[in-house]
Amino acid sequence: MSGRGSRTRLRRAAREILGEALRAADPSRLVEKHLRVRRGVLEAAGLRFAAGRGRVLLVAAGKAAVPMARAAERALGPWLSGGVAVTSVEAPDLERVLVRSASHPVPDSRGLAAAREIEDLVSELGRDDLLIVLLSGGASALLPAPAEGLTLDDKQCTTSGLLRGGATIHELNSVRKHLSRLKGGGLARAAAPARVLTLVLSDVVGDDLSTIASGPTVPDPTTHADALAVLAHRGLLGEVPRAVRAHLEAGARGEVPETPKPGERIFRRVATQVIGSTRLSVAAAAREARRQGLRPIVLTTRLEGEAREAARVLVAILREAVETAHPSARPVCLLAGGETTVTVVGSGQGGRNQEMAVSAAEALAGFPAPAVVASFGTDGIDGMSDAAGGVVDDRTTTRAAALGLAPPRAFLAANDTRNFLGPLGDLIVTGPTGTNVCDVVLLLAGRSRGRRL
Repeated sequence: MSGRGSRTRLRRAAREILGEALRAADPSRLVEKHLRVRRGVLEAAGLRFAAGRGRVLLVAAGKAAVPMARAAERALGPWLSGGVAVTSVEAPDLERVLVRSASHPVPDSRGLAAAREIEDLVSELGRDDLLIVLLSGGASALLPAPAEGLTLDDKQCTTSGLLRGGATIHELNSVRKHLSRLKGGGLARAAAPARVLTLVLSDVVGDDLSTIASGPTVPDPTTHADALAVLAHRGLLGEVPRAVRAHLEAGARGEVPETPKPGERIFRRVATQVIGSTRLSVAAAAREARRQGLRPIVLTTRLEGEAREAARVLVAILREAVETAHPSARPVCLLAGGETTVTVVGSGQGGRNQEMAVSAAEALAGFPAPAVVASFGTDGIDGMSDAAGGVVDDRTTTRAAALGLAPPRAFLAANDTRNFLGPLGDLIVTGPTGTNVCDVVLLLAGRSRGRRL
C-alpha cells in the first residue's frame, strides 16, 4: 500500500475500515442468516418449530427493530401471524407487523402505549404458540411498563438522573429492571406457557444477556437491593421520586416480588442467541485492515470508563507502538470496541465518541508521526448531537487554533465537543443507521517524522 503512512491515506483507510465494521452489524442480513425455514421447520438458536402446531407472533424492540422485523417477515412468510415493532424513528407498518415509534433514551407515553399493546398481544399465547423476540439497542427505553405503584414520570426522572450521573449500562438497566413489568425476564413470564425465541443484536459490552435491552426474556441475576446500591453509588437516592425509592426498598425487604431468576421454570421454553455484537464488528474491521495491507491489533472489545480518560490511554498505547514497535511495527493499526461513559457537567453538545475524539486530539498534539484516531457509535447517534462520532489527527489542534477555536480542554470542560469538531469538518455523520452494537475506536499511525512516508 504505497504511501500508506501519509495522513490523507490514514484518514481514507479509517473511513473504509469503520465502514466494514458498520456493515457487519447490518440487522437485516444478520436476521436472515440466523432465522431460517427449511422443509416446514423453523430453525434458530438451536430451536426447531414445526409448522401447524400453533401461531407465530413477533415482538421487535430497539433502534434496529424495523429492519429486523422486515427480515423476519421475509424469512417466515405466511407462517408469521402478526406482531409489533417498537423503534425510535417514525416508520410505516410492515406487511404483518405493526410499527410503533417511541422516545429514546428517556421513555415517553408512546412507548408506554406500545408496551401495553405488546402485553396484550403475548397474553393470548398458548403452549403450542411461538413468540419470536428481536432485540437491539434502545429497547429498554422504548418499552416502559412501570411496575405497580409507579408512573411513567417516575421512570423518566430516574432514567434522566442515571444518564446525567454517568451510570454504566449495567447500572442503568439494573435499576430499570426493578421498575418494570416487562424487563428482567418479565416478557418471558407474560408470554408463558408459549415457547420464546429471542435473537439479539448486542449493544452491551461483554454481551451480557441480562443487560441487553434489560433482558426481557432471560433470567435476572440482580435484585432490588442491587438497584438501590446503584442509586446510592451515583448519589441519586435522595433525588429519585419517592415512589421509586419506596418500591425498591419494599422489594429489598421481600414485600415486592423479585424479577424471575435463573433456574425458574418459565425459562425452560426460552432460547436466546446473540447474532450481532461489537466483537463481530471489530473482527470485520480487522479483516478490512488486513485487506489494506495493515497488521491490525484488537486491544479490547470491552472498552469502558470515562471517554476522555480512555482516549488518553489508547493514544499512549499508539505512541508506544510508534516509538518502540511494540505491540506493532509501523504503520500501526489498533482497534477497540465497547462503550465508554461521559459524566456531564456542562450544557454543550456531543457524546462519548466525540468526547473520545477531542480528548485524543489533545493527546495527539506533538505526536512523533502522522496519526489518526476515529471513534463512532454504530447506531449513528452520539449523545444528543447530530453526529455518530469524530475523527482527528495529530494536526487537529493546530488547525483548530488557526480557526480561532479554544483549546480542546475548554470544549471538554463544557461537554461541548460537537462544536469543536464541527468547524474542523471532523465529525462522523451517518444519520440513524438502524443498528447498534456499541462503539468502535480505530487508531492509525504512519512513519515517524523525518522519514519518507
